[in-house]
Parts: sequence; C-alpha cells; structure tokens
Amino acid sequence: MSFNIVKDNKKRVVIVGGGFGGLKLANKLKKSNFQVVLIDKNNYHQFPPLIYQVASAGMEPTSISFPFRKIFQHRKNFYFRMAEVRAIFPERNIIQTSIGKIEYDYLILAAGTTTNFYGNRHIEEEAIPMKNVSEAMGLRNALLANFERALTCATKQEQQELLNVVVVGGGATGVEVAGVLSEMKKFVLPNDYPDMSSNLMHVYLIEAGPRLLAGMSEKSSAHAEQFLREMGVNILLNKKVVDYRDHKVVLEDGSAIATRTFIWVSGITGVPIRNMDSSLIGRGGRIKVNEYNQVIGLNNVFAIGDQCIQLTDKKYPNGHPQLAQVAIQQGELLAKNLVRYEKGVKMKPFHYRNLGSMATVGRNRAVAEFNKVKMQGWFAWIMWLVVHLRSILGVRNKVIVLLNWIWNYLTYDQSMRMIVYARKAKEIRDREIIEATTHLGDDLMQEQQQKGQQKVEQSE
Repeated sequence: MSFNIVKDNKKRVVIVGGGFGGLKLANKLKKSNFQVVLIDKNNYHQFPPLIYQVASAGMEPTSISFPFRKIFQHRKNFYFRMAEVRAIFPERNIIQTSIGKIEYDYLILAAGTTTNFYGNRHIEEEAIPMKNVSEAMGLRNALLANFERALTCATKQEQQELLNVVVVGGGATGVEVAGVLSEMKKFVLPNDYPDMSSNLMHVYLIEAGPRLLAGMSEKSSAHAEQFLREMGVNILLNKKVVDYRDHKVVLEDGSAIATRTFIWVSGITGVPIRNMDSSLIGRGGRIKVNEYNQVIGLNNVFAIGDQCIQLTDKKYPNGHPQLAQVAIQQGELLAKNLVRYEKGVKMKPFHYRNLGSMATVGRNRAVAEFNKVKMQGWFAWIMWLVVHLRSILGVRNKVIVLLNWIWNYLTYDQSMRMIVYARKAKEIRDREIIEATTHLGDDLMQEQQQKGQQKVEQSE
C-alpha cells in the first residue's frame, strides 16, 4: 500500500487528524498555494460534544458525523487518506502511517486525545470508554443488552449488577452521561420494560476530586451536582477507582459497587506517536509547542488542539483547556501563519479567546459560563442547544438533530433503541491483520540506530 499522491511543485502540508482543529486548518487552506493532505483513521469528522447522546440511543451516529470526502468535494490540491499515523522522522520530513510513508514540507499534528487509564492495564481491559462514535455505539449496545438480560437472569444479584451503571469521571462528559442515563431510567425503562421496576436501576458518578466540573467555577459545579442529585444520580466525590474484579468497581477505601456497566471517562491523554523525542512530551501526553504552535525545535512541524500544550500564553501558564474552541482558533491562525511563514513574514503568536464553557445535565438543566456571566437551569440549557446545533456540520445533520431534540422533548422518548453489532467482512478483517503488522517504520528506526552507533564509534 502507498499514498499514491504525486508530489508537484507546491509545498505539501500534511495534516494528521480531522477533528475540530485539523478540519478548520484544512478548510482555511482552501485558497492557499499548498498541496494539502489530510490523514485520519476514520473517513468522517465526528462531533464529540454529542457522542453521549449516541451512547444513550437518543441520536443516530450519522447525525453527528460527516464524511471528509463530502466536505472536500471539488476541492483542488486536496487529498484525503484513511490511515493511522504511527511514527515521525523529522530529520527526513517523513511520517510513517498504516498505509505507508509520506513526505511533507509542513506537518501538523492534530490527532487529539485518547482515553487515559493512568497506567491501569486491567481497568483499560475491563472498562467501557466513550471517546468516539464507535465506542459510544459499543456502550449503547452494552446498556441495552444488559437491560434485556436483567429480565431473564437467574439471580437477583446478577440482575442488580446488570442494572447498576457506574460512570467514573466528573468532567463534562461524565456529568452528561450520568444525566442522560438517569433520564433513561425515568422515561425509557417504565415504558420499554413494564414488567421490571425502574427503581432497580442505579446510576453512580464517581469523581476522585472534591467536586464535579473542575474546569468550571465552584458555583457551576455546585449547580451541576444539585441537578444530578435531584435526578437520582448517586454522586461519590473524593473517591478513587483502583480496580474492577468479579463485576465490582473497587474503590481505594476498600468499598465496591456491583456493576456490569463500567464506564470510564476519567481523563484523556494525547495520542502517542512513535519516535517522537520524549523531551517534547509534556503533561497529559501533549506535545510541547511554542507561541506559534511549532513543536519545540522543529521549524516545519506544528501541533494544535488537544494534542499540544502551549505554555507561552500568559493567561494560561499551565496550558490551554482541551476544548473545541482552542483547537478551532489554533487551526484558523495556523492557516494564516503557514502562508506568512512561506512568504518569509513573521508569524503571529496564538492567544486563546475564551468564548465560555458549558455542560448539560439533562432536560432543562445545564450550566454555562461566558466570561463573568454564569448561568444555570433552563436558559443555560437553551444556550447549550443553540451553540451545539450551530457547530454541527451539514444542513441535513442540523435538521435531523433539531428534529430529534424536539421529538425527544415532546414525547420523553428516544427512538433508536436497537442492539446492532456490525460484522466486518473477511476482506476487512484480513486487511486489518496485515496493517497491524506492517508499515511500522522499523526500517527507518533501524537506520537511525545504526547511524547513532556509527557516530558513537567514530567519537571513540
């Protein structure tokens, strides 16, 4: 396999990741004199803020996803390749991907983050993450299948394990997941499972810190906690999860909660890239960049969005929050800076314009902060709906999401409650096996090691 992209006289910009930052950058380079290559392991852009609604069967996956090839139809000097980046070789201006190597003049790393299990391999194997559409669909299937089995299981203990849901992580995702699950308990279970008491279902939200929504104000945190408790969510603060065994989530204090639905949204870490100098990796697995989003020491390699950490912004000395707006603003400025850099004009440093943050807890319940303005309740919920609806790509998707929200609001119902497991064709399974064991970049790494050894011998 190979990229099959002819290198012309235009400088090549390779963008790794089609999230908020990478997509904004690719769009803003439309009229530039660059050859743009976008690489992503999926062939679609996904909208992470609404992934939890896919997990709760409230929305179709296609409603929050949009194919890259549809976005960039009729675009000149643009190429998309579905691949996974594995290693970088900056001294050669080459990256290694699952479909082969590609040279670049400018490389932008915007692959985002993945779930952080903090080195606990056993929890990583057992827990259900919810970072992308695929994982959300897996959670949806697990929830619905557990509800079905709760009707037919042999013992009360097993039934309670099937109906207890434990969410680990009190950030925005954890709060939103816990809220939507409590609404499923109230509105879905009594109608779909009338021969099983909905009171048997219990939702637990566990947070290692002293409060929920640590990235927002204490006032917003308190309102979110109050909303969730009113909705029947069991909130455990200052509790650290250390293990999962015998269908029990084990806490550091020795207590345990029986469950077969163990959801982990406790943290994120930057997507790792092999052969990246370890000195360039900062807190949270994020790549260190300067004020222009250049990777430290690499003039033609940049990183934006959640995958990078920038310590030069005076208002954010510990790095910017890992929010969509940061990635979008960095992608927009970097497009202009690449043109400036190519022309020999000084680039402009990045300064984040904080447009606010928000989290929804459930129907008519949300918290939102815009500079000094803080709001909660119904009005914050309406603001949340408007902001997220505007951000979704495609008129069709906006209409479908809006209609879903209206329908769910009026009927108290979610209509996509089907358990569907996609079966991969044999051709795809065989191809994945081949890709997993080839194109790893070992050849270039061996050359690096040999050159390094030669230098050592010469110096001696």
